[in-house]
Amino acid sequence: MLLLMAMPDSASAQCSMCSLTAENATNHGNTQGKGLNKGILFLLAIPYAAALGIGILWYKRFRGKKTVNVDNDPIVLN
Repeated sequence: MLLLMAMPDSASAQCSMCSLTAENATNHGNTQGKGLNKGILFLLAIPYAAALGIGILWYKRFRGKKTVNVDNDPIVLN
């Protein structure tokens, strides 16, 4: 499995209409391809940002959890 991931093969990850629009936009100097890439990155970042927010809230909530108070009385062994 690791060997297959080390040597990726090119694949069409977009629908034919999206890839055609992106190719034509970059060939003619339009910025539609850049906008498409920014949109993809935005959609990719949202789940990670949500998971990070939940993780921070979880950490802040359980980090200050109360512990059992131990008396400061000296220990007498005899």
